[in-house]
Amino acid sequence: MKSSESIEKLALALCSAQGEMGGAVKGSANPFFKSSYADLTSVIKAIKEPCFKHGLSYVQLPHRDGNSIGVTTRLIHTSGQWIEHEFTLPMVKGDPQAAGSAITYARRYALQALFGIPAVDDDAESSMLRGNQVDEYQALCDQLADSIEAIKTGIEIGDLVMAKEAWDELTEEEKIGIWKAPSKGGCFTTEERAIMKSSEFRQAAGE
Repeated sequence: MKSSESIEKLALALCSAQGEMGGAVKGSANPFFKSSYADLTSVIKAIKEPCFKHGLSYVQLPHRDGNSIGVTTRLIHTSGQWIEHEFTLPMVKGDPQAAGSAITYARRYALQALFGIPAVDDDAESSMLRGNQVDEYQALCDQLADSIEAIKTGIEIGDLVMAKEAWDELTEEEKIGIWKAPSKGGCFTTEERAIMKSSEFRQAAGE
């Protein structure tokens, strides 16, 4: 995987977007295996709105390496930060139809892997996945309640050093985990988030 020098803002946005994503509904039939699967359209439907809300976009360009063909997928944040990965598949046939099928297949699996999207049987199951993610978020907030309270109190009384020190005690994974928009049930208000993103907050503990 390749990435920009920093992906902090992208990681926060991706965490928020994934918290709103369900699964890709299995709406297409595979007559050979007598089974159903989530096609590319279903995967895009699952990720499109959450990505847009949180300033994320992606590009997928065809990529060929010898007898293999696939795509290079780049996830981009509005800050300019990005991550990128190549996914190729061996070509059995060399005709355009086979190449097109392989590219579509690669696009679908690359996006599912990038966003952690499972394939589900119906919309109800997809909605249930989103509900489970909300429960996981609340559990994390409960676990970090003391740190969150210290951050919020520091901001409220104007003691940014106190707030920043409490924030810095969290791991990067914990920071990403609790950074959720208030409109989606996040623990920090819009005003608190604005302060936490300010240069004053970053410099409060000598950063």
